[in-house]
Amino acid sequence: MKKRDESLFGGADDRVESVSEFTRRVKTLLESGLRPGWVRGEVSNLRAQASGHVYFSLKDAGAQLSAVLFRGDAVKQSVKLRDGLQIVVYGEVSVYEARGQYQLIVRAVIEDGVGKLQREFEVLKKRLADEGLFDAARKRAIPELPATVGFITSPTGAAVQDFLRILTRRGWRGRVVVLPAKVQGEGAADEMVAMLALAQALGIFDLLVIGRGGGSLEDLWAFNEEPLVRAVAACAVPVISAVGHEIDFTLCDFAADVRAETPSAAAELISSHFVAALERADRARTAMVGALDGAMERAQERLDHARSRLRLLSPAGQIEQCQLRLDDFANRLGSALRAAVQEKRQALAEMLTQWQRHSPEARVQLESHRLLSLWKRLQAASPASVLNRGFAIVRDEAGRPVAARKGLRPGQRLQTEFKDGILPVKVE
Repeated sequence: MKKRDESLFGGADDRVESVSEFTRRVKTLLESGLRPGWVRGEVSNLRAQASGHVYFSLKDAGAQLSAVLFRGDAVKQSVKLRDGLQIVVYGEVSVYEARGQYQLIVRAVIEDGVGKLQREFEVLKKRLADEGLFDAARKRAIPELPATVGFITSPTGAAVQDFLRILTRRGWRGRVVVLPAKVQGEGAADEMVAMLALAQALGIFDLLVIGRGGGSLEDLWAFNEEPLVRAVAACAVPVISAVGHEIDFTLCDFAADVRAETPSAAAELISSHFVAALERADRARTAMVGALDGAMERAQERLDHARSRLRLLSPAGQIEQCQLRLDDFANRLGSALRAAVQEKRQALAEMLTQWQRHSPEARVQLESHRLLSLWKRLQAASPASVLNRGFAIVRDEAGRPVAARKGLRPGQRLQTEFKDGILPVKVE
């Protein structure tokens, strides 16, 4: 019984996977094993989110497939989706792990009426590719600085205006010749083939551009017609294909030497080497001017130095140098003499000061000043000096000074002395 269980469910050592691990393995197998491709179906359950993403289902009579058109791809589509619309979509399978659900990530949408053209496109593309018409080995590099460029396009379309505006804005100095041709509808491919032949016959072009603005698959179909594709591949002049928008591809894009996403991108590509050359020339000019200025400055310095040496070595220069040295010696000698005289004068002044300090006249004078100071102090303390300062001296009958009120008796007669006289007074 144990052996039969192992044969049904595997060996005892088989690892058990979590749901996340198993779903991740399924996701890897599906996304790596299924290449992107075209799917036809009817739109149902259409839901446009505020984020810009669009969710819907593709169904037919036998099955249903979840699909999502993310915002970045949704804004590029010209088809307005609605429930019930028959469409053909291009995308790749993906697995939404949180729900364990596979879905189709849609990159391009066309109405089912275009499906026949798309199939024709794929069949012709494969046949021409198998012939080697699109091989990279047969493509040529476009010239870096083309002098004359031919643009095969409608002369009234916006593409030629955008092309010329970009070249003018970037300062391109070449010449553009518009080779007029229809770029849409019956006979458009034949006209463009004729313009390619004319351009080669004229022999004046360094580079050719063939293209137009964007549009639907039907609008761009002329650029998928086999005669034009072969003419582009066989052209003796390098060709840039600039058809439609960034997401648009035509067979001329594969046959041309270089594909540009838009006519404006072709103009930027053509002028890129010219702009780079201008920048290099400007840097070289700046470097040359800097080098020339530096050389001139160094030469001027050498010339000034030579002039100075010549001036110093000439007889007049020698005499000038001797005069300068003589003036310098004279100035130094004068400064030394003045310093010596000043030193002697200062020493003499110090000696005179010491002599005067110790001489008898100086001592007599000093004592005279001291006596005068003492006399002034004595005078300031004399009665007369006191009276002159507004005071008075009271004396009794014997002429003795009265120093205090105590001891005086009523009726006693006193004398009050002022600076201008004596006034008798009586004690009350």
